[in-house]
Amino acid sequence: MKATTDQFITLHVVNRVGYIKINRPKANCYDLVFMQQLIFCIKTAEVNDEIKVIVVESELEKFFCAGADVKIFQSNTTEQNKLMVEHAQLSARLLSTSKKVVIASINGHALGGGLELAMACDFIIAQEGSYLLGLPEIKLGLIPGNGGSQRLIRRIGRGKALEMLITGDPIQPKVAKEIGLVNALYPKVTFRAEVKAFAEKIAQGPSKAITATKKCVYKGLELSLDLGLKLESQLVDSLYETEDAKEGNLAFVEKREPKFN
Repeated sequence: MKATTDQFITLHVVNRVGYIKINRPKANCYDLVFMQQLIFCIKTAEVNDEIKVIVVESELEKFFCAGADVKIFQSNTTEQNKLMVEHAQLSARLLSTSKKVVIASINGHALGGGLELAMACDFIIAQEGSYLLGLPEIKLGLIPGNGGSQRLIRRIGRGKALEMLITGDPIQPKVAKEIGLVNALYPKVTFRAEVKAFAEKIAQGPSKAITATKKCVYKGLELSLDLGLKLESQLVDSLYETEDAKEGNLAFVEKREPKFN
């Protein structure tokens, strides 16, 4: 996608990683056009076989995403706002159901719909700092509408999730790491390099097995243990004859690093 003055979201491919870059000053707040561009980039990355991992990151220094643009939200009609929310829900759903590994790279404030966007990703990697992460919708007389409540309880458990949702009070990255909301926390000087290294490491892995692993984990959470074990058995059976499995076994026998497709 070619950048224009109205282009807030772009997709760049480097070493099998698709970087979806957000750049809507001053705080990466979203509106309908923002979400339409984000959906386009997610769908483009999903069907690009060269891309094995998707990274969602901000081009701004102090913000990942501060959620919906409140000024636009207030000036919109209810129907216009519902349409914007539907697009935000779709973007989160596309990220959460992607067959590829999706990483949220957070370097600044992630609030409301911004944190919901991050939680729709498989991993959240954050930069150290004093910025805030939270779901403050309760303070507007609302609740999260893009999956925030459901994804939060699955990430950090009922007790802490309920506290964050009912109070609307944000937390800092260090606390987010302690309670399991964030997978990893790195200093600013190495943050981008750490995200890149993690993404490229995963991108070199066996894509079919990675997709199967995601299905085991996410679908397994909804199933009984017996049904989960049956799902795992079905998925591993489907992998035995793949080129990646053959390469992995051959590389093990030959005592070398595998080269997956």
